Amino acid sequence: MSTREIKSPEGLPETPASYDGNSDQNRGKKLGMFFMESDNRRMAFGRGYTGGTTPVNIHGKPIKDLSKTGGWIAALFIFGNEMAERMAYFGLSVNMVAFMFYVMHRPFSSASNAVNNFLGISQASSVLGGFLADAYLGRYWTIAIFTTIYLGGLTAITLCATMDIFVPSKDGCDQLSLLLGNCEPAKPWQMLYLNTILYVTGFGAAGIRPCVSSFGADQFDERSKDYKSHLDRFFNFFYLSVTIGAIVAFTLVVYIQMKHGWGYAFGTLALAMGISNMLFFLGTPLYRHRLPGGSPLTRVAQVLVAAFRKRKASFSSSEFIGLYEVPGKHSAIKGSRKIAHTDDFRCLDKAALQLKDDGAAPSPWKLCTVTQVEEVKILIKLIPIPACTIMLSLVLTEYLTLSVQQAYTMNTHMGNLKLPVTCMPVFPGLSIFLILSLYYAVFVPISRRVTGHPHGASQLQRVGIGLAVSIMSVAWAAIFERFRRNYAIQHGYESIFLTAMPNLSAYWLLIQYCLIGIAEVFCIVGLLEFLYEEAPDAMKSIGSAYAAVAGGLGCFAASILNTIVKSVTENKEKQQSWLSQNINTGRFDYFYWILTVLSFINFCVFLYSANRYKYRSQQNFEVGEQVIPSKQNTPIKG
Repeated sequence: MSTREIKSPEGLPETPASYDGNSDQNRGKKLGMFFMESDNRRMAFGRGYTGGTTPVNIHGKPIKDLSKTGGWIAALFIFGNEMAERMAYFGLSVNMVAFMFYVMHRPFSSASNAVNNFLGISQASSVLGGFLADAYLGRYWTIAIFTTIYLGGLTAITLCATMDIFVPSKDGCDQLSLLLGNCEPAKPWQMLYLNTILYVTGFGAAGIRPCVSSFGADQFDERSKDYKSHLDRFFNFFYLSVTIGAIVAFTLVVYIQMKHGWGYAFGTLALAMGISNMLFFLGTPLYRHRLPGGSPLTRVAQVLVAAFRKRKASFSSSEFIGLYEVPGKHSAIKGSRKIAHTDDFRCLDKAALQLKDDGAAPSPWKLCTVTQVEEVKILIKLIPIPACTIMLSLVLTEYLTLSVQQAYTMNTHMGNLKLPVTCMPVFPGLSIFLILSLYYAVFVPISRRVTGHPHGASQLQRVGIGLAVSIMSVAWAAIFERFRRNYAIQHGYESIFLTAMPNLSAYWLLIQYCLIGIAEVFCIVGLLEFLYEEAPDAMKSIGSAYAAVAGGLGCFAASILNTIVKSVTENKEKQQSWLSQNINTGRFDYFYWILTVLSFINFCVFLYSANRYKYRSQQNFEVGEQVIPSKQNTPIKG
């Protein structure tokens, strides 16, 4: 690419539809910023749409009276849907490992990895739901379709837990037989059925997750002076609904399972999802919608193909006319405003490089608009931030299994009340609930004095705080696990790891639980708000899917890390490893220290990435309609 610079403009002028300037006049000058616009541009969705973020009704028509739609009332219906979805998600995550172990007679490690993979796939495939929402269906219809699929999956899981034909025989299967692996294993077709319906359920979750937060945020008018404040509070309340769903899953659903069995527990999840679906549809007249902008992946592919085809073209060539854009204020992408040119990834600017031989109506696979190119740039620039949250997801995934194994060896009595071990993950949820409740009363006023930020901290600062606190959480987990293990060995519990030690309270685990809860609040809420605001107008769901994909990759990374640690640390003679099923002879403390080191390295990478990132709000994205004389190619300086 030419070494000449493309200056970012202070104002983006509209240039004439035709260009007849003398290119020789510009040789030797720095490349100016010229949007060459054409009324004959042939795009899949045409051009000149209502403003990119103008809300429409369910029929795609502009809403005449916005006061009768959207706002917090509409958001409440969306909160209810997310609460039920999270209740089902966490209800499956905390119960399915035990169900596979006790009912399907699968080894604990095998069941744990299977559930981790299910959780990972359900999150990582969220990009599919985001794609469908942004490209064709819109967020409302994507949620409507996938919640129905989700409900179908939960219903099938309930049938699996209630009908004997789907589970192996329990004859002669006591706890000792389970531990020794002597119980009749599930038949291949039974495991095939269970895995199939699990992944159907995960597919349903994948379609909902990237759309719900974005659809809820769509209910607020960005032209309002209180928009930023409403958006900030929305994402906090949104995650509060997530937390309430998790708390119900870790308490009520676990209680129902213990008292009435697996069928009633999974049936409760299906019933909650069915009720939430009804409420979601009841709120339909209140919702504000955004038009889908066509396939975002197609637009990304067009930019990459066009840039590759013109990779040898030069901005100093006599054939160069300008950087292509359609005329007027609105972009050629449905549901999107124009985006100003930036100097990042300038090799991609070749996709918008208009040459004389491109003709009057070039193919989008040969010439793209500046807005289309900038969409791709934004997607690339966003990647490092959610990528840095993969480590937090990995830690959370490990806590779901490792900390429960720790709790099995400890006293879970609270006075005369004995809490089930599977209820222990409720404490991060309780800490999240408490922190979110006090967030605006305590954290914001205090941090505002330090940072001067109106919301206490910027989005990236909140993500950074969360990652820093997660380091403290796993470091404490390592310190306490060393103490717990030594205590077990000293008091003769080394070989009886399923027997609780009466004098060692499981509530020491609350410290790591509460710290990871604080980390979640700051990191995930800040990340969701960051992705929604920074993503291109027509790619909001794809942007939100980044967070879910990062969570899914964290689940996969947890399974991979577990496998590596087991294979590396296993002693061929004693068949032991750091992650031995007998936690008292394993070295979970060493494993936690590995997580601490990895979390610290990840935090350093985040600091570097966040320091380099520039918020879109710091740039000018509105396109003016000034006119530049066609024969004057004076550069517009950034």
